[in-house]
Amino acid sequence: MSNALTDLLAEKGYLLADGATGTNLFNMGLMSGDAPEMWNVEEPEKIIKLYRGAVDSGSDLFLTNSFGANASRLKLHGAQDRVHELARVSAELAREVADTAGRKVIVAGSVGPTGDIMEPVGTLSHAAAVEMFHEAADGLKTGGVDIGWLETISAPEEYKAAAEGFARAGLPWCGTMSFDTAGRTMMGVTSEGMVDMVEGLDDGPLAFGANCGTGASDLLRTVLGFASKNPALPIISKGNAGIPKYKDGHIHYDGTPELMGKYAVMARDCGATIIGGCCGTMPEHLVAMRAALDSQPKGPAPTLEEIVSVLGPFSSDSDGTGDGGAPKRERRGGRRRG
Repeated sequence: MSNALTDLLAEKGYLLADGATGTNLFNMGLMSGDAPEMWNVEEPEKIIKLYRGAVDSGSDLFLTNSFGANASRLKLHGAQDRVHELARVSAELAREVADTAGRKVIVAGSVGPTGDIMEPVGTLSHAAAVEMFHEAADGLKTGGVDIGWLETISAPEEYKAAAEGFARAGLPWCGTMSFDTAGRTMMGVTSEGMVDMVEGLDDGPLAFGANCGTGASDLLRTVLGFASKNPALPIISKGNAGIPKYKDGHIHYDGTPELMGKYAVMARDCGATIIGGCCGTMPEHLVAMRAALDSQPKGPAPTLEEIVSVLGPFSSDSDGTGDGGAPKRERRGGRRRG
């Protein structure tokens, strides 16, 4: 199915996505505990600055400020009745930036987890989850996004509910999960398991992958796990800018622009074709990633040892699959986002 994302990916071969949302907004004055989505209407000039930061740094695709725009999240701020409005406005601001970029830029409507645990472990029903995702997706579509972008999901049940919500809204989408527990998502999904899941969906994504999680090394090991299954869909890699460090009352990420440039090239070599950053990734990181991707040709998939030597050690010995070893490959070659 042809759409803006698949057409641009076919034209360019790989795409640079954006970086962090939260990190950048905190640097603009957002306070911990505040809902970033409220800034779409209260501080629109700052949201436009966030979007333009990604576009001016060379991103081919950027996400809207709508990660927590669902009834469950916004209820914490007394704004559960404003989901559609806040999602729509986030998209309208993004559309303005993309349409004045002077080149083709994809607007992706960010959709994060509900924050509730789904049945049978929790109390959130499938029907209620589908409606939450549908409401967000419809607002984003009304505001003009090119695609939806599900991210930081850990439960397969929630991923599937989101797929149904996007389908009801008639919005094509991409979706990533966060592999942050010894190579698995918090709810136990492995890289191989995710491939099986997305390929079995009736209303599946245009592309899939991993975001956030722990360090960039772990995320690339997950990408290798995806690639080992030879999936038909494009792979997304959105890793954090290094490892979080607590300093002077704030979280800082230790990844330098140079390191993120190396990460971007290695992500492409691992098999990803949509490559960006997550927590801690600033415009200067994106500039370095753009330069590295544009100046270096695609190479063979790196070994695990090569990933460690360039990006640092894994956070766990296991990638979450098999008996605890590396992804089996026939050949060489991740509350709030960012």
